[in-house]
Amino acid sequence: MKDNRLEQIVRFCKLLDKEKFIQRRTYLSDGERLENDAEHAWHMAVMALLLSGYSNEKVDVLKVVSILLVHDLVEIYAGDTFAYDEEGKKTQRQRELAAADRLFSQLPDELAQRMRSLWDEFEEWATPEAKFAHSLDNFQPLLLQNASGYRAWKEGGRRLSEVLERNARSAEGSLALWEYARENFIQPAIDAGTLKDDTL
Repeated sequence: MKDNRLEQIVRFCKLLDKEKFIQRRTYLSDGERLENDAEHAWHMAVMALLLSGYSNEKVDVLKVVSILLVHDLVEIYAGDTFAYDEEGKKTQRQRELAAADRLFSQLPDELAQRMRSLWDEFEEWATPEAKFAHSLDNFQPLLLQNASGYRAWKEGGRRLSEVLERNARSAEGSLALWEYARENFIQPAIDAGTLKDDTL
C-alpha cells in the first residue's frame, strides 16, 4: 500500500538538495571557492554543539541546531541576500516570507508547522535559542573571513562600519563569542589595513 505521507516527505528531502546550490559570498577557509548554504548550515550546527556553553543564557542545544539547519532553507526559493546588499535587503523579508509559505506547505501539516515554527523563531529573535543561533550566524562568516585571509572583504572593499552594523546584535546571543570575534577576527583585519576603519 502506498504511503502518501512518506512520499510527500521524500519529495521534500529531494527538494532540500537545492540548498547545496545556493552560493554565499563567504570563501571557504582555503580562500579558493565560496561556500554554499548547506555548508554554512552544517558548519554552524556542529559549532552549536561545541560552543553552546558560551551562550548568554542556557539553551536547548537540539533546538539551536534545528533552527540553524532550517533558517536558510527558504533561500531555495528566495535566493541568498548578501549581507552588504542594501537594495536586496529592502525586499528580503517579503521574498523570504513568500518563500517560507511556498516551501513548508509542501510538507504534511504537522511537519510544515514544526519547520515553519523553527524558521519563525529564528526570524523573531525572541528566544535564547534564536539569539544564540543569530550569534553563530554572524560568528561563522567572521571566522571564515579570517581563515581565508579576508579575501571577500578585500574584494568588496569592506569598511569597519559595515561589519559593525552587520554584527550589531551579535552580543545578544553570546557576548563571549562577539568579544572573541572582535579581538581575533576583526581587529587583525583593521591592523593589517584590510578593513578600513571609517568609524574614527
